[in-house]
Amino acid sequence: MPITQDTAVTLRYTVHELLPNGSALKLLDKGHMAYLHGGYENIFPKVEAALAEKTVGDSVTVDLAVEDAFGAIDNSLKRTIPKGDFPPGVKVGGQLRGSNDQGEPQVYNVVKIKGPVVLLDGNHPLAGKALRFTASVTEVRAATAEEIAHRHVHGGHGHHH
Repeated sequence: MPITQDTAVTLRYTVHELLPNGSALKLLDKGHMAYLHGGYENIFPKVEAALAEKTVGDSVTVDLAVEDAFGAIDNSLKRTIPKGDFPPGVKVGGQLRGSNDQGEPQVYNVVKIKGPVVLLDGNHPLAGKALRFTASVTEVRAATAEEIAHRHVHGGHGHHH
């Protein structure tokens, strides 16, 4: 079955940072994922376009510029808070929930604890990086009506309610 509108697709993937000279630097992420094909914003648009009409066993490699991946670093999403306001038990690499400058919910990554302050960053950890996304198609099936209504794949490597 080819990947077309409203198909549930499962991939085995790797993501590498892409250097300016076009070579891949280091592995940033790997695993399995499922997404709903057809413009549901479950995967990068350029990767989705490359996967159209592929079938189980096919592979793609897509180089993504910063703006095609997680975007540029937004310095307004960086925060410094006093260590005294920092919840106990959270360490560098952990996450905190807060709000951004517009008062919307925001997840912040704990980047550094330096003396009396804690540095937080609400950017995606891969923001500001060009990426090479390589994927192999491991499953393609027709999406269920519920998956289409919810705009994502359920179960397996998809979303769990």
